[in-house]
Amino acid sequence: MQKTYFLLFVGLLLVCADLQAQRIVYSEPDKDDSRTINFEVVGKMNGNILVYKSYQNMHFISVLDADMKQIEKNKLDFINEKVQDVDIIQYPDFIYIFYQYQKKGVYYAMAAKLDQKGKIIDKPILLDTTGDISFTNTTKIYTVLNSDNKQQIMLLKVSTKNDRAHILTTLLYSKDLALQKRSKVAVKMPERNDFLTEFALDNEGDLVCIKGSGTAQNDNINKISILSKTANSDSILIRDLKVTGIYLDDIRLKVDNINKHYVICSFYSKQRRGNIDGLYFAVWDKFQDKSLSTLNAIFTDEFRSDAKNDGNLKTAFNDFFLKNIILKKDGGFFIAAESAYSSTKGNTMTRWDYLNGSPYYSPMSMDYYSYYSPLGYYPWGRYNSYSNNTVTRYYADNVVLMSFNAAGKVEWSNVIRKSQYDDNTDNFIGYGVLNTGDKAHFLFNIQEKRNMMLTDQSLSPDGQIDRNPTFKNLENGYEFMPRHAKQVGARQLIVPCQLRGATCFAKVEF
Repeated sequence: MQKTYFLLFVGLLLVCADLQAQRIVYSEPDKDDSRTINFEVVGKMNGNILVYKSYQNMHFISVLDADMKQIEKNKLDFINEKVQDVDIIQYPDFIYIFYQYQKKGVYYAMAAKLDQKGKIIDKPILLDTTGDISFTNTTKIYTVLNSDNKQQIMLLKVSTKNDRAHILTTLLYSKDLALQKRSKVAVKMPERNDFLTEFALDNEGDLVCIKGSGTAQNDNINKISILSKTANSDSILIRDLKVTGIYLDDIRLKVDNINKHYVICSFYSKQRRGNIDGLYFAVWDKFQDKSLSTLNAIFTDEFRSDAKNDGNLKTAFNDFFLKNIILKKDGGFFIAAESAYSSTKGNTMTRWDYLNGSPYYSPMSMDYYSYYSPLGYYPWGRYNSYSNNTVTRYYADNVVLMSFNAAGKVEWSNVIRKSQYDDNTDNFIGYGVLNTGDKAHFLFNIQEKRNMMLTDQSLSPDGQIDRNPTFKNLENGYEFMPRHAKQVGARQLIVPCQLRGATCFAKVEF
């Protein structure tokens, strides 16, 4: 009897251990893929994983089954021009792929509907054109925005030819790509350093963005406004936000569709080009058309010491950039910021060397038509070519976590400690996040001897950080790219990786 109980006890321990373990399944590198493919994990459809790939002006959708075996690879033959940008929106039973290209002096914005295997349904749709372009454009003109519920889709372009009045052209579509409203509005830009950034679309189809103005040298932002355009309107509203005696840097905007709020966050300093002193945030109520709160959270010396392992406390946050803003149902929110910087031949790049702060983000970049790119996801990361014999080293260190309640008060703060670097690419540093409902799992590589090992630290709602056991099935030779990971299920994450220089994908199950 005692032996029976002992065996049952051991069996129970093994079951519990198995429940806590992670399972990793790898795909095989596609022998037909180039070693320099561009990729994006689309998501899960009908139990399969879909991945978009492109190289040498060829575009594909690869279909991987539950065991990460490739069962189909469909070439997107309808894309027969050199495209400048591709955006993908996934629905439960189909995919939209948006692409844009220039042919002679005309720029085209197109869309195609794909089925669950990545095969085209019907013919591509022409959404818009921009003519009379006398130069060869190497970057995108149009930005594709979608609401959180994916019922609203917008095509946006911004003309900055007149630096005193930028022209916004918006095309609002329904889920079935039926055009609901086309608008063309002018935004006055009276100051030389005025700019637009952080465009977003809410669930009602209303467009919102931030209009900012910097100092004479555009070092810091000392004035910001919320710019909004309702779905059926041909005009805009501009509402100033309170910014008193501080300079903002690295602005982020998040739409709260549950509470009908717009949340704006930014690091700030008390002096121009000064050290980061704290976090500025404002909450704007959409329907009341007013600011609900504007607060400055000052970072204490204790928090600074926790965030930066060494160095001057005053400069502790100078390398941090906002990476995630996660909204809570009660109107509060949570932020994650990562220390990120780079150096080339001993010359370290700081936040003052980047436009508007972030090394990942540039809101406007062309003389005639400007474009907007959201922070946080470039499918193939930043890469520095070896051809110029210059080595650029990228760093990604600690992650600061802060939680705020609906009134804007800090509930808790914590720090995930890590120290990462890599040469000529930042694909293998940084972190990815898996939200399992009860916890947020932060996945990142750590250096063990000469190998990069994928590790997991989980964050509970009360701010507690747990270091979880090392991942199982970490096979030799696989190098993970967690910053490009995508969650595809309640406890499933697809993490791109490389095996002997070839790109493949790993399904991580918790």
